[in-house]
Amino acid sequence: MENRYEIKIRIFKALSDERRLKILEILKSGEECACLLSEQLEMAQSSLSYHMKILCDSGLVKSRQEGKWTHYRLSKSGSETAVTLLKEMTTPNAVSMGSRCCD
Repeated sequence: MENRYEIKIRIFKALSDERRLKILEILKSGEECACLLSEQLEMAQSSLSYHMKILCDSGLVKSRQEGKWTHYRLSKSGSETAVTLLKEMTTPNAVSMGSRCCD
């Protein structure tokens, strides 16, 4: 059974690196082949693979094989999950007990 924080950790880890944010920005325009991503980002294939694994494990990106190349695209459900988690984590509870500061 998955720890309730594990999905949050994977999503926020994926979003916590400038290179992965650049990858997400590129994928907003549509599916891209790993070879083109590597070229656009001026990144070695091994480095790109590392970052793509993190993005895929987070659920934010999906992949598919075509011949020897992997193609990547944004995941609508992964995006929706990330937005929902961020809202849940940053929305105050409706019922407040007031400040618990020392009186």
